[in-house]
Amino acid sequence: MMNRPLLCALMLSLAVMPAGAANLVKTYSYFSVSGRTLDDIAAQLSKYGPEVKSTGSRHPGATQMAFTTRVSYAQTPSSCRIANAQVTVKVKVILPEWRRPRKADPGVRLFWDTLSADIKRHEERHVEIAKNHASELEDALKATYPQKTCEAAKAKAAEISTAILAKHDRAQMQFDRVEGVNFESRIVRLLRYRMERIQSGQLPPG
Repeated sequence: MMNRPLLCALMLSLAVMPAGAANLVKTYSYFSVSGRTLDDIAAQLSKYGPEVKSTGSRHPGATQMAFTTRVSYAQTPSSCRIANAQVTVKVKVILPEWRRPRKADPGVRLFWDTLSADIKRHEERHVEIAKNHASELEDALKATYPQKTCEAAKAKAAEISTAILAKHDRAQMQFDRVEGVNFESRIVRLLRYRMERIQSGQLPPG
C-alpha cells in the first residue's frame, strides 16, 4: 500500500514532573527495509516500521517524545513564587533506511529518495513543534505571579503545564491532519522538483 498508509505518525509519551531555556535532547534510530519495487518497499515499511500504540499499526517514521519539567520555588512569610523553571524535551526520531539493491530501478530510487526526505522533514517538524511548546511552557511558568502558599504555586504550575501540553498535543495532531490531506500532491510535487534538479545537473542521478 503506497498511498495514505505511508503517512508518518507521531508517538507521544508525555511525562511532566514538578522539580534556563527549554532544552532539546534528540537522538535518531533507523530500521532497515529492502526490496526492488515500490510494492516491496511498502510491504517492508508496513512490516518493520515503528508501531504506534494510538493507531495500532506500523508507520514509515515516528517521533517519540518525553517532556520533563523541573520547577523550584522561593517562599517568603507571605507568598511563594516560582524561582526557576526548566523544561526538557527528549525526542527519538525513528526513520527508515533502504538497503538499496545494486541494480535498483532509477524510478524506484527517485521515489525512495523523495519519500525518505519527506519522512525526515515531517518528523523534524514534529520535533520543532515540541521544542516550541517546551519553550512556551518554560516562559509561562517563569512569568507566573506569586501565590499565597507553595501548594498554590505548585497547583498553578500544574495547571499551566496541563494547558500548554494539551495545546502541544492539538498542534501535533493538526499538523498530521494537514500533512495527511496534502500527502499525495506534495509527493508528486517533490518528485517533479527532484527530477528537474537531476536533469539540470544540480543533483546526482542517485
